[in-house]
Amino acid sequence: MKKDLSRTIIASDGQARCRWCGAAPEFLDYHDMEWGFPVNDDRHLFEKLSLESFQSGLSWRTILLKRENFRAAFLNFDFNKIAHFTQRDVDRLLVDDGIVRHRGKIEAVINNSRRACEIVQKEGSLAALIWRFEPNRDQLLEPQTATTSIESIALSKELKNRGWKFVGPTTVYAFMQAMGLVNDHVKGCVVRARVEQAREIFKRPTS
Repeated sequence: MKKDLSRTIIASDGQARCRWCGAAPEFLDYHDMEWGFPVNDDRHLFEKLSLESFQSGLSWRTILLKRENFRAAFLNFDFNKIAHFTQRDVDRLLVDDGIVRHRGKIEAVINNSRRACEIVQKEGSLAALIWRFEPNRDQLLEPQTATTSIESIALSKELKNRGWKFVGPTTVYAFMQAMGLVNDHVKGCVVRARVEQAREIFKRPTS
């Protein structure tokens, strides 16, 4: 595998990483421990979709720094609980300066939680639906050269058809990168092989 050193940085341990993780000190652990590793946990998947929707128009660093506040505000992104939120909860969240106070995005999380419950009822799990859109690795472009894909467009359309909001193709592609549906670590990155190993043993959910 040819390494593209122009797209990496050398971290303090002397190992190469994706260049983007050097942009902020908070990114390194996120890059090494989370980004790209496959996930089949519904709560975790819902959280990431929600946070990606909040990121729209903002930087990921802004969201990452506020992630624990988001978790507290949205009951650890338990969509079964969020589905019962009322206007009182919307009003509460709109004055919570620990999160991004955007009415449309807040209301979208509440709406999407109810749609997630519907998916679980029909499909068995949110993960089962999402992983149907895993790309064929033989058709993938070079890592980190795309912001959307055929699959992210299709998953976005599927979610929108099921009533989800703030799940455009770019948001969904970033979600797919983070949740391991694609391994988008660049070829010189030390974590790429770890993610590939995790994907090899990962059991794709079917229900």
